[in-house]
Amino acid sequence: MATTFLKRQKEMKRLEKQREKAERRAQKKLASRAERDGSAEDVNPAGSDLVSTDAAAASGPEHQA
Repeated sequence: MATTFLKRQKEMKRLEKQREKAERRAQKKLASRAERDGSAEDVNPAGSDLVSTDAAAASGPEHQA
């Protein structure tokens, strides 16, 4: 019986390590995406102006109705 308990403990530890590794990968992926998005905004700051004008154009007809 002792070996079954030890096997279960070992398996649980392995699964926990796997989950932690997946979390680290996901965080790293999000960080790299955020870094790329931040650098893209620095390269093309006019893109943010287009979004605000589109939002103003979209809200214009709502105020007229």
